[in-house]
Amino acid sequence: MKFGELSRRTGVPTRLLRHHEEQDLLHPERGENGYRVHGEAAARDLGQVRGLLDSGLTTEMIRAIPPYLSGPEEILLPAGHLSPETAGLLQGHLDRIQARIDCSARNRDRLAAYLEAVRPDTGPPGERG
Repeated sequence: MKFGELSRRTGVPTRLLRHHEEQDLLHPERGENGYRVHGEAAARDLGQVRGLLDSGLTTEMIRAIPPYLSGPEEILLPAGHLSPETAGLLQGHLDRIQARIDCSARNRDRLAAYLEAVRPDTGPPGERG
């Protein structure tokens, strides 16, 4: 399928598809006419790439793991193929995600405590004033 069709099927603008190709995240073939042509798996692969980007992975991280992507919810990476560099990239990302989760939880708890202190109707059911 051509870029336009892939864009329509996935909802990803063609400009972003070209960017993903430039970042070596998509690998279209060239037809006899020189146009980019994507196989049927391209929509699935693009969904995987978009999901990884949405989760905060960088294009550098994603380029390191494409051979092990099997679908939007699954990454298959045999332990023997995980390089120390890739492991470090992924661990660093996990650490940053956890730090954001911890910060969000603290902020949630502080806001909830503030609301409970200033609004009597935000307490647990049965204790609301």
